[in-house]
Amino acid sequence: MNPRPLSPREQRLIEQYSYCQLGMTPQRFYAKWQVSQEDMAAICSRSVSTVRGWFRKGRSYRRPTPVDLRHLALMDFLLDNFDQIPADLQQALCTTEQEDDHT
Repeated sequence: MNPRPLSPREQRLIEQYSYCQLGMTPQRFYAKWQVSQEDMAAICSRSVSTVRGWFRKGRSYRRPTPVDLRHLALMDFLLDNFDQIPADLQQALCTTEQEDDHT
């Protein structure tokens, strides 16, 4: 399978995404959504211990990475807008590997 060439619109989208400063702190996410630190660990593909470190004070505080902040911002966007995303896009975006195996 040969990769599909990008259209100018798609190239602009990549450029916009590359420079996008999308991010949400764990504290803001936790204040907005009733989630557990286990949920946040799953969202960010981190250990629960790492997430706990984001909420600690002092020397044991661990700063989330820009990737963590982006994961939380994207999850926030999905939680806020999921119902507005067409069903076929929801399916494409959130299909699990188990669902993929059955298709």
